[in-house]
Amino acid sequence: MLLCRVSAVSRTFASWGRGSLRGGGLLHRALSFSSSRCHDVGSGEGSAQPAETGSARALYRDTVLLPRTEFPMKLTGQKLLDRELEIQQKCGFADLYSWQRERKAKKEFCLHDGPPYANGDPHVGHALNKILKDIRNRFEMLRGRQVHYIPGWDCHGLPIELKALGELATSGLDPLQIRHKARAFAEQAIARQKAAFQRWGVMADWDQCYYTYDGAYEAAQLKVFQEMHNKGLIYQDYKPVFWSPSSRTALAEAELEYNPEHVSRAIYATFPLITLASLKISPLFGLENVSVLVWTTQPWTIPANQAVCYMPNAQAVLGCVFLLMAPVLFFQGSQLEGGICKHPTITDKEVPLLPANHVTMAKGTGLVHTAPAHGMDDYSVASHFKLSVECMVDADGKFTDLAGPELQNLSVMTKGTDKVISMLQECGALVKEEQCIHSYPYDWRTKQPVVIRPSKQWFVNTASLKDKEVLQKVRILPESARGSLLAMLDRRTYWCISRQRSWGVPIPVFYHRETGEALINKYSVSHIGKLFKENGSDCWWELPIETLLPAESKAGPATDYVRGEDVLDIWFDSGASWAAVLEDSRADVYVEGKDQIGGWFQSSLLTSVAVRNKAPYKSLVVHGFAISEKGEKMSKSLGNVVDPDAVISGGKDPSMPAYGADVLRWWVAESNVFSEVQIGPTVLNAARDNISKLRNTLKFLLGNLQGFDPRVHAVDPKEMHYIDQYMLHLLREYSIKVTDAYSEYDAGRVIRVLQAFIARDLSSFYFSIIKDRLYCDPKDSLGRRSCQTVLEEILDGVTRSIAPILPHLAEEVHLHAPGHDEEGTLFKSGWIKSSSVWRRPGLEEAVEGACAIRDSFLSSIPGKNPAQFDLTVAIEPGLLFELMESLQEEPTSTSSQLAELMMVARVNLTSELPRDLPPDAQLSHGTFLINLEGGVIREDSAYSIAVVPTAAARCPRCRRYTAKSADCLCPRCQTVVSQAQ
Repeated sequence: MLLCRVSAVSRTFASWGRGSLRGGGLLHRALSFSSSRCHDVGSGEGSAQPAETGSARALYRDTVLLPRTEFPMKLTGQKLLDRELEIQQKCGFADLYSWQRERKAKKEFCLHDGPPYANGDPHVGHALNKILKDIRNRFEMLRGRQVHYIPGWDCHGLPIELKALGELATSGLDPLQIRHKARAFAEQAIARQKAAFQRWGVMADWDQCYYTYDGAYEAAQLKVFQEMHNKGLIYQDYKPVFWSPSSRTALAEAELEYNPEHVSRAIYATFPLITLASLKISPLFGLENVSVLVWTTQPWTIPANQAVCYMPNAQAVLGCVFLLMAPVLFFQGSQLEGGICKHPTITDKEVPLLPANHVTMAKGTGLVHTAPAHGMDDYSVASHFKLSVECMVDADGKFTDLAGPELQNLSVMTKGTDKVISMLQECGALVKEEQCIHSYPYDWRTKQPVVIRPSKQWFVNTASLKDKEVLQKVRILPESARGSLLAMLDRRTYWCISRQRSWGVPIPVFYHRETGEALINKYSVSHIGKLFKENGSDCWWELPIETLLPAESKAGPATDYVRGEDVLDIWFDSGASWAAVLEDSRADVYVEGKDQIGGWFQSSLLTSVAVRNKAPYKSLVVHGFAISEKGEKMSKSLGNVVDPDAVISGGKDPSMPAYGADVLRWWVAESNVFSEVQIGPTVLNAARDNISKLRNTLKFLLGNLQGFDPRVHAVDPKEMHYIDQYMLHLLREYSIKVTDAYSEYDAGRVIRVLQAFIARDLSSFYFSIIKDRLYCDPKDSLGRRSCQTVLEEILDGVTRSIAPILPHLAEEVHLHAPGHDEEGTLFKSGWIKSSSVWRRPGLEEAVEGACAIRDSFLSSIPGKNPAQFDLTVAIEPGLLFELMESLQEEPTSTSSQLAELMMVARVNLTSELPRDLPPDAQLSHGTFLINLEGGVIREDSAYSIAVVPTAAARCPRCRRYTAKSADCLCPRCQTVVSQAQ
């Protein structure tokens, strides 16, 4: 072994002395450079030549082993784009997923792809999401796992239908015509998105994707629907839902976006009090002069009022009773029990005062106008007290004839509101009107406000599916997203899953022609599922009713029934993807943007818990949105939209050159994806520059491996220089950190660890130390081969560590790297190959102790060339001295490993500083704490150094100050040159 057991040190303490330290100790004898007599530097005729002349440099140029490689340091423009496409073709990017699915693996890693919407071109949000997933998939594949990743697309829904129809709307088109146009539009969008994902280097079998409009997928979805219906979790009811007049369909919570700047016309209005048994009113006023005061931001709902609600346990209510010509009264909430008011605009209509738990004192007057047809809480009150749920608003958001001739056909959000306020004013019920800026739900597709109105819809009862224990078993990154997911689940009392559109999966229900009674059972749904699997869901409109309705499912002739016209919510489509893609297994992870907390994450959870009583995922990773460089949301009107295709291939704007796919991937990896992710020229230029610096490092490594084949020339770690062994130790630590970061979905930390390793451990430390040995030692010497062995390990480790992020660059490096067959690709050859043997007792302390001394030395000569100095290191006998002796066996040396590490002309290692130091000697002192065997051995060792200018001359070949005179080669170079001749 190169290093002895450190525990042996304790047995040698008593016998330590100068002589005993020379014969053995903690570390075995060090490898040293060869030495010989000095020879003159001369021409062929023997005449001496000045060391610095051009002819002298030229004389030895061919004997110096400078880096050589065909690997380009920089690729730009079309050359870069061509090279990336060449790499994809040559290294089999298209076949990689299928290859790894066919190989044997002990473990599988399943990342279930949340389907992007097939309604437009690829954007940077797609790039952020798909590349983030691909980084993890490639990492897992390199680690030897079999990756399960099937890309998918969400293909149904109103946005696709509207874009497909364009100006045509739905006038004159039957459902099948609408569906055919929508399908064609979705297919075109999918083709464009798929091509972009492949260009970004995303690994998948692109011929085996899932699409929510496929018959097999729809059949799997209906099977989930059937099981939920059989359990009583899906039901039909007449209740208020979010309704989009602009889309003419019901919406689920996940299809809303809230506008925080919405302006409503808020009013204070009075409801005259008729009876109030529990509250005594002064005879001075009389009950006929008392009204209750309500506040609402939706005046158009006043005609639908059925009650006024109060907070039953309120100790005092301020401003709740409006007295003409008198101050406002205070009273207990319970005192309002049994009260009855008169409706302000509808003659002879009476409305009760009712207790309700949703009433608070935070806003308004503490008394809440209640219209069960237009509010979720209002509907709950109506259900409890058996109030009427009368809807006066049609599908276009206009008042019906039930609202009366004055309001009929008026849009409730505009002219209808104007008219209601006018009617309140005319009857003396309007106390005050004001503008109210508040958050209000909008249709996420049309960007128009929605209303709440009742209609007969299909619902999922989510109350029984909110098992928080299921989510507690799911790992969520970042953890802060867990609270948001739980909060959204709590707010969702039911889920409306029916939509009044044509482009979607039909709800498999039939209605009796005369009674309107719904017919749906396990026989009918199962039969429809089989038909969908064979023919696709278009058959719902194509086949006759007799074919759709199986004999065992109907109660009477098939001609007595008509097929339903509603389709399923697209969140039910995508939420059932686990059933179509994962079957009985659970995904290791779902990775999507934070908008899916209330969308796909939730719909997938609800359907899976309903059917299987477990979450479909073991982990959730929630990332932020892509925003502009200024922190703004991307918008065409602002002109700040970044096109990923323009990032790769170059845009019309000169500020957007062709960056290539790897720059786009670096941007994703480097970003803090758990928050909003900025993108723009500054960020992209920085990414390009960082990759250029990385290429420079990789070029240095490749250049110095010219003529090295690790299968033939590799040196056993036990025979290596200590600094080389130490670098293997640092490489192992680097690989552990990188692996941990990838495992935590933290590619940004991977890049930070990579950059620190290159800047601190390689460029500033190891590369600067070994260049002399690489360039000037004999080609096949043990010292040089030792160094090359480490460089090859570093090249291999760094290349594999960046491969998930930069697959094109990694494969390009692999093509130039030594030691493997030409047809082999990096991604088929595994993860970083580090060994526990690389971490050896005492090695770290030996090199780091020398580095501590080196730091003191360099600090004493700021701005000067260390090669021009001799260094004397004085350490009292002890553990540190023995560690330094392992690096330099002789008392004085120009060629020891310690001299190489210090990068000086000569190192003198002694137990005390000489007394006859020259006057210009610079002295420094320091200490180094040695901690071995987990703290069993601890020693705080002091050292002193003396630095003096060297008297040696600079060698004209290696330029180290180790020659006897300027016209003389140093001993090492003389040997190399002689052997070369």
